[in-house]
Amino acid sequence: MASISSLSGEQSAAQSGLQQIRLQQAERNAQEAERTARDLRAEARDAQQKASEAQDEARSITSQADQAQTDAGQARQGLAAVETAARLSDAGRPAAEGQKTAEPATPAGVWRHR
Repeated sequence: MASISSLSGEQSAAQSGLQQIRLQQAERNAQEAERTARDLRAEARDAQQKASEAQDEARSITSQADQAQTDAGQARQGLAAVETAARLSDAGRPAAEGQKTAEPATPAGVWRHR
C-alpha cells in the first residue's frame, strides 16, 4: 500500500503538471491574440490608406465637376451673346421677298385698315 506522503507527492506532481499545461496554453493563447492584433492593425492601415486615396480621388473628381460647371456657365453666356447678336442683326435687315415681317401688336377690339 502506498503511503500518505507518496500520494500527496503524486497529487502535487499532477497538480504541478496540470498547472504547467495551463501556463503553456495561456502562453499560446496570448501569442495567438498578439498575432491577431498585428494582423488586424495591418488590415486597418491598408484600409486607411485606401480610404485616403479614395478621398483624394473624390476631391479630384469634385474639382473636375466644378470646372465643368464653370465651363457650362461660360458656354451658356456665350450662347446668349450669340443669340442676342443674331436677333439684333436680323432686326436691322430687311425681310427677304415673300417673307412676312412681324406686325406691331394691335390692342384688342381695334381694327386696323390696310
